Amino acid sequence: MALLELLRIPDPRLKQVSEPVQRFDDELHAFIADLEATRRAGPAAVGIAAPQVGRLQRLVIVDCTQLRRPVPNHGHLVLVNPEIAHWDGYEVGREGCLSVPDYTGNVIRATHIRLKAQDPRGEPLELALEGFEARAVQHELDHLDGLLFIDRVVSRRTDLFRRKVYQKGRGQP
Repeated sequence: MALLELLRIPDPRLKQVSEPVQRFDDELHAFIADLEATRRAGPAAVGIAAPQVGRLQRLVIVDCTQLRRPVPNHGHLVLVNPEIAHWDGYEVGREGCLSVPDYTGNVIRATHIRLKAQDPRGEPLELALEGFEARAVQHELDHLDGLLFIDRVVSRRTDLFRRKVYQKGRGQP
């Protein structure tokens, strides 16, 4: 497994829309292993999307199991070609991002989502997600459409905050 280079703003590749994954082969599985190693190396990273390392494919990893306070979750998720089938409720919450290391921001997200995706073998998945896990998945799915959390803050003047330090284990999506 290799650590991949993380793209950071203002890299224009972060604004591009990703293509669906077509091939579920050994090369994809090796990339997923490298992407996971890169996520684990990032400070407090619960999620990562393929576009954050320059691969414009619809693939994300989310794992909320290591948070200091437990939240309802499905464990380690590798989601290929994910799409939200339904959402409900909304809540404002603070988010950070490996690709935007100097800021956090308040973002409105759905509190409950139903997700359709494929696993790394191409098998279909359907999940009902809530709370922080739903927020983390929505954050990562935005990367697939060329969006960053800073594109979703209501006001950059009142809802965007300079990060003092990355605190290990804080669990920012």
